[in-house]
Amino acid sequence: MDMMAAGETGDLRASLRRAERARTLRGLGLALPLILFTLVFFVLPIAGMLVKSVQNGPMPDIMPETSALLQAWRSSEPRGVPDEAVFAAFAGELRTASQNRTLPELATRLNFENAGYRSLLMATARRLPDAPVGSWRDTLVGLNPQWGEVAIWAAMGRASPRLTEGYLLAALDHRRDDNDHIQATDASRAVYVTSLLRTLEISAIVTLLCLVLAYPLAYRLATLPESTANLLMILVLLPFWTSLLVRTASWLVILQREGPLNQALQWLGLIDQPLELAFNRPGVIIAMTHVLLPFMVLPIYSVMKGIPSNYMRAATSLGAPFFTAFRRVYFPLSLPGVTAGCLLVFILAIGYYITPLLIGGANDQMVSALIAFLTLQTLNWGLAAALGAVLLVITIALYFIYTRVVGTDGVKLG
Repeated sequence: MDMMAAGETGDLRASLRRAERARTLRGLGLALPLILFTLVFFVLPIAGMLVKSVQNGPMPDIMPETSALLQAWRSSEPRGVPDEAVFAAFAGELRTASQNRTLPELATRLNFENAGYRSLLMATARRLPDAPVGSWRDTLVGLNPQWGEVAIWAAMGRASPRLTEGYLLAALDHRRDDNDHIQATDASRAVYVTSLLRTLEISAIVTLLCLVLAYPLAYRLATLPESTANLLMILVLLPFWTSLLVRTASWLVILQREGPLNQALQWLGLIDQPLELAFNRPGVIIAMTHVLLPFMVLPIYSVMKGIPSNYMRAATSLGAPFFTAFRRVYFPLSLPGVTAGCLLVFILAIGYYITPLLIGGANDQMVSALIAFLTLQTLNWGLAAALGAVLLVITIALYFIYTRVVGTDGVKLG
């Protein structure tokens, strides 16, 4: 009997394990489409962006011998013009690259270092003789005196490794000089940190305005009867049913000098002259606040809806004034919705492109506009990816702060 009982127990355990394994496989099968979607359309693009931000370019493949010699030259001190071996290797690989039609790709990469290096490289390739007149160094310097300067070879040396931190440094307005020392970029070319700070400033202002407008609205919606709250929620969600481009263009019409807003303010006697609200910072902030306001309302409303109403009644029945009860009971309980809404709005705001482009002026463009310019106009995908990586780091830091503030145990009353 004991042996039979033990056998039945073993069979039962095996059946339970098979059932648990089958349940796990079914769950994995149901989640697999979402996992694949996230992997293909989220994880892989971000990974590609991070790789692109440190990928140096085509020179190691187009000019492998020159790249290797320049790497050795970069480690020499003091650094002067390279020796004849570098000039000879460069001349031979320059001719090969011109014949293989891979030179324009390399010229574009060098143009990121200096706007004149592309024309220098292409002109030299066209005039390069089959044999040197004397030495290759004298020949190249005779074609253009720039080949006798350290700066052009230092730029090619920075382009010779397969990986580089140059794009990330440039995204922070720093660069390596001809001696490979990190230094700040010239003030005339230092635009990326300024644009990043402008982006953070505009995003912070928009987030604060959305919070100020959304919190009382969400509180009112959470305390209204269900039927009335649902009707008003439709008005909150109404912007989602309209194209972002249409909403932005509508604000452009409203904010113009002769637009409805200025006309209404003049009719009320609040202003004498039309205000400049379009193509400047106030217009960008107003339009972005309108577009992003629902993203603040919904998280706060969802948290407030779960707060029992008897908490406030209990606090007031114990003698606490309304505002004291609100500050010590209701607001701490709504804080997870506030932080989630602020995080969501801020992250969406730092990546905004269309609204600042159409309504903002030249001094109101955000980092996204620079990324689009680098990607579509100059084809500097490495620097564009580096700027995207900086925004990704900011987003991760904000999420880390969010988890530290809210945590996983909720918010304590105090």
